[in-house]
Amino acid sequence: MINTLHIKNVGIIEDISIDFNEGFNVLTGETGAGKTLLIGSLAILAGGRFSKEMIRNGEEYSFVETSIYCPNHEKAIDGNIIISREVHTNGRNSCKINGRLVTVNELKDFMNHILNIHGQHDSQLILNKEEHITYLNRFIGQEIETKLQDYQEKLKQYQNLKQELKNTYGEEKEKERRLDLLRYQLNEIESAKLKEAEEIELEAKHKTMQNATKLKENLAQIDVALNENAIASISTAIRNLEKIQDCGDQYAEKLGNLKSSYYDIQEIARDFSYMQEEINFDEQEQNEIEARLDFIASLKRKYGNSITEILEYGNQIQEEINKIENLDEYHQNLKNEIHHLETEMRKIADEMTSLRKKYSQVLSHKINQELAELEMPNATFEISIKATECFTKTGLDEIEFMICTNAGEGMKPLAKIASGGEMARIMLAIKHVLADIDEVDTLIFDEIDTGISGKASQAVGEKMKAISKKHQVICITHLPAIAAKGDYNYYIHKTTKGNKTYTKIKVLNEEETIEEIARISSGEVTEIAKAHAKELRRVS
Repeated sequence: MINTLHIKNVGIIEDISIDFNEGFNVLTGETGAGKTLLIGSLAILAGGRFSKEMIRNGEEYSFVETSIYCPNHEKAIDGNIIISREVHTNGRNSCKINGRLVTVNELKDFMNHILNIHGQHDSQLILNKEEHITYLNRFIGQEIETKLQDYQEKLKQYQNLKQELKNTYGEEKEKERRLDLLRYQLNEIESAKLKEAEEIELEAKHKTMQNATKLKENLAQIDVALNENAIASISTAIRNLEKIQDCGDQYAEKLGNLKSSYYDIQEIARDFSYMQEEINFDEQEQNEIEARLDFIASLKRKYGNSITEILEYGNQIQEEINKIENLDEYHQNLKNEIHHLETEMRKIADEMTSLRKKYSQVLSHKINQELAELEMPNATFEISIKATECFTKTGLDEIEFMICTNAGEGMKPLAKIASGGEMARIMLAIKHVLADIDEVDTLIFDEIDTGISGKASQAVGEKMKAISKKHQVICITHLPAIAAKGDYNYYIHKTTKGNKTYTKIKVLNEEETIEEIARISSGEVTEIAKAHAKELRRVS
């Protein structure tokens, strides 16, 4: 429900705020005072087009803001949602929901569920063909709701099984493509004959070959240093100590230590000699090692970061190949379940189609009755029901509301009606019939009284009054029969100050409401006109 509307710099409106109420809010006033600008401002908040020409003369921007009471909405803060839109003369356009910037399309999608505007600024969910099946289902009620719930549960299972079949290569071409790839990968890994520590060993050999000359030179010098110098010197020292070992225990102890070192150095010298002998540079072997390391690197890029990971991946491939090659039975079971669900869903969908066809006639009849009372006796409302090829979330039906406004013309989609006045009355008829199931909180009617008078205006007023029991209704009217039914009446007028015009709005008390009804009834406030206005209020 709209609580407050704030408009700044829109047309002749400089800066006004309006507090709306529950029930039937009626706006009347002078021609050109800005009544349509109020509805246009709400249309702007609903995501409608905003022309720079709407910006008040001499100002740089226009600003529209509303506070909407939606206590159960997820976006509500303390039960309220603040919507605003600002447009500048330079083209800058900003839309906000609770202070957060949103796109115009996001604003439109959000407001479609908050308010409907009927008239020259149409922006209503009921014109959306995709929503028509929802309206019809709500009209049918519990009788179809149970079936729809059962159908949707089966549809979810059906979609999951279809996805499972796809994921497990249920389609023959997909399965063969996957098998070809896996077999190629497995053959490449197995043909490589990889060993766990192979790469480490090859890299060590490759490093040795790359440093062969350097190693040979240094190992040769080490051999000379140890065998010709160190060992010979230590041997001389040992012989000298042997000659004096009887001169004291300390000489005998040092002789033992020196002999131990002599044997250790001899062992090390032999190791270096062997290492020197093992260094044999072979260019062909080096090329083979480098080629093998490159091949292992290419496998690592494809299948893992190490030989261990590559071998593990090979095992996984083998398991997947075995699984795919033995999927036939599993796939057949899936296909049997899918076929069973298709049969059950089609049965439920056919039952829902029967219900929709039955109740579409009831709903069409009710709406046609409403149209006749609204002085559209030649208008015909129908609900088109066509079969879809695939299962959808609502069954196998495509629903669309159709209308013919004049005898001899063909049926057209509801959204194709050109006349604002016709559209408003058609929407009023539909809304009156669907008032109990329509989830939109606020309905706004502009130019609803175009081309009607007398009995029809009385019927229009009564229907809007009835709708206002379930929804907030805001209506601009020139008809006393409609104005008389308002729960809250607002008078819009304009004043001139200097060379500028300003729009003003006032909430009327009961006496002022009578005078306003009298004014729009006879053009001037006379006692007779006031008496007539009181009578209209009494019967309302």
